[in-house]
Amino acid sequence: MNKAELVNSIAKATGQTKVDVQNSVGALLHTLTAALAKGDRVTLVGFGTFERRQRQARTGVNPQNPKQKLRIEAARVPVFRAGQELKDIVDGRAKQAALPKAVTASASAAPKKAAAAKPKAAAKKKAAPAKKSAKKKGRR
Repeated sequence: MNKAELVNSIAKATGQTKVDVQNSVGALLHTLTAALAKGDRVTLVGFGTFERRQRQARTGVNPQNPKQKLRIEAARVPVFRAGQELKDIVDGRAKQAALPKAVTASASAAPKKAAAAKPKAAAKKKAAPAKKSAKKKGRR
């Protein structure tokens, strides 16, 4: 599965647009990469841990000329350690849980519409009394 297939799968499962999912996946990867670059450890309980490790300098062998020795520089490398739950699911010892109901398409679409409608109505109510009070002051 590549990134585009992952975005399509998540969009289908959640009912969100592909653009929204692509932005979310991009933000996740960007944040994860930034944390690893700083040397932080990122732990996703049940999934695994991402961390940065220091690899020591060492001597290697040129595969095209085995008699030639190469010096490999020290480097910082990203490492992923799978969590026990992920290991059990991949090995077949456990079944993957279903997506939570809050993630379904009908639940995620309804709050967006309700949240968008409420601020508009509240803004109209606040603006109307201000105009009436100004008229009353002018009449007196």
